[in-house]
Amino acid sequence: MARRLLVAALAVAMTIVTLMSSAAADTLSWHHVPVPAQVRPQAGLNEAVAFGPDRAWAVGADAVGREAPGFPLVLRWDGTAWQRQSLPGIGWQGELLSIAATSPTAVWAVGRDTAGGAHLLRSDGTAWYESPPPRGVVLTKAVAGGGETWLIGSRDGAQALLRWDGSGWRDVPVPPGTVYGLHILAADDVWAAGATDSGAAVSHWNGQAWQQTVVHGFPRAAVGSVVAVSATEVWAGGTAGFIGGPAGKPIPPLLVRWDGQAWNRVTMPADFGGITSLAPDASGRLAWVSVANSLKWGPPGSSPPLVPGPDFLAWDGRSFAEYSEPAVAGEGDSRMLALAPVPGTATVWSVGRANGPEGTFAPRILRFG
Repeated sequence: MARRLLVAALAVAMTIVTLMSSAAADTLSWHHVPVPAQVRPQAGLNEAVAFGPDRAWAVGADAVGREAPGFPLVLRWDGTAWQRQSLPGIGWQGELLSIAATSPTAVWAVGRDTAGGAHLLRSDGTAWYESPPPRGVVLTKAVAGGGETWLIGSRDGAQALLRWDGSGWRDVPVPPGTVYGLHILAADDVWAAGATDSGAAVSHWNGQAWQQTVVHGFPRAAVGSVVAVSATEVWAGGTAGFIGGPAGKPIPPLLVRWDGQAWNRVTMPADFGGITSLAPDASGRLAWVSVANSLKWGPPGSSPPLVPGPDFLAWDGRSFAEYSEPAVAGEGDSRMLALAPVPGTATVWSVGRANGPEGTFAPRILRFG
């Protein structure tokens, strides 16, 4: 009798645990987080970086109207809400395109003014100030990792890569084609995502030279984000390219994986759209893939033939779980989804800009976890 009671009690306990686990899993989703009230309509965000539950930054532009140029915008997460940071002495019009940091006291932001001039901002974690940008370089992106900070841009129409050596920016040789994104593990272990005339390409820097591989040889294919897990596991994402077709023709996303022997295309639960960001988990393994303008084929005979696809894909090492961004009153879907994982946690930020009424747009911040 006692044995049967014990077994029954254990069964009930296991059922409760299972139900609680299922309920917890059901509550895990992407949530909308509001921007500060001081941010004006027509603002937009481009990138974010995080260093903990109470330390994150996002950059973009705070616009003053549909056509008028905006002003550089920096938001900081304090663990409770996003706050706008003041930029004293920075009065140029334009936007901040990218942000990267090696520590909470060494944060860099790349910007461009309305005349096309490059701007480089630096923060010690408290205040922001202008830092001289590399001479003659049009900057597009800042990337940090492995204690390193690199800049992506162009000089006289040619690709330029620069590395911070502690006192100044030094040119680094560039691989053929165009580089859109980097994953830096160390000064002599850098992966670059980009494109060449032959298709999407991934290159590896060993401190002396680049070794490049065309990972998808299709016209206009490109990868813009790369995550290197190990020497035998590297991921890159972008778009698969296209030939001809009408304006606005949907383009398939492209996700490829290096297994130590070859690059292989990975099947995704999205038929069209572009991969805008890849994000690792706390251990460095791929955790998230964001897909902008995601679409899937609907059931045979459905009208319209395409239906919305997943905005976010969570990778567990074997398969993808699909997530959609939450609906926000008065706003449409995000135009861009830039991921920023929070180190040491399962939390991930996504920033961008959402479609608004009559061709307008609005800043968008989402959080998972």
